[in-house]
Amino acid sequence: MAKISDDARKKFANAIKPYQSQIDEILEKEKEVLSSFKDDEQSVEYKKIELAENIIFASTLYMAQNSLSAKILGVKNNDALNDARKTLYKAIILFEEVVTNFIDVSYSDLSDNWEKITELSVVRRYLLMRKLGLAIQLLEDAFGDNSKWKWSFVELKGRFSVVAKNIIDMKQGSKDYFEPNSNNYEVTILYVRMIQKLLDQSASGYRDKYELSTRRIDDMQNAIRFLLARHKLCLAIGDRDNAEEIKKKAAVWKSKLDADQKSGASS
Repeated sequence: MAKISDDARKKFANAIKPYQSQIDEILEKEKEVLSSFKDDEQSVEYKKIELAENIIFASTLYMAQNSLSAKILGVKNNDALNDARKTLYKAIILFEEVVTNFIDVSYSDLSDNWEKITELSVVRRYLLMRKLGLAIQLLEDAFGDNSKWKWSFVELKGRFSVVAKNIIDMKQGSKDYFEPNSNNYEVTILYVRMIQKLLDQSASGYRDKYELSTRRIDDMQNAIRFLLARHKLCLAIGDRDNAEEIKKKAAVWKSKLDADQKSGASS
């Protein structure tokens, strides 16, 4: 790799100043918001969601710094990318605090969480999750196929799948899905399709992680949980044929895991 000149370093330092300034503002705002939770318990969920959105934006600013590094210096900025990765985890944790991190959970168990964010429209929820998903995909692309974080992205995307699934009020969504005259009909259709895709990807991702990397029981268990979450979604939208197929698939995966455990115990 060619030596980076001092001029190039100065040019890069100047180029990222506006991005770093915005990041610093967001991080300072984060401190203020976090310290305000104890004083305003009524709107804490909305504050967490707003803060999560700002933090997602911060992650894109870190990624912009990496792009400038590649353009000006000719090298990837792994520090900026790692900061983006950590930042996205912070955003997801905030969403988890609002709607839990439970993968396979009945929709009735989420009712209390939905009650606290009733003013957040389904359109807003959908766009927030689209924004988060895009940021994660951009970061994965920036790291590249051979990144040491390859399998870590299975967890990151899995946790994203969970909050995307849990933040939509499916008590109302299962009605809007079948009501073309509803104002939320189209966005609910799009949202449900997105969740279906995310749950499928997360189930396959954890299965691959188990088979090709870790052989950890909890990874395969998570793969099965994502299938069962997908099964519940199918039932909620009346897709009983796919629900039955997914249930059978989960049973096959469970049998495979049991067989692997027995084989490991006897070896």
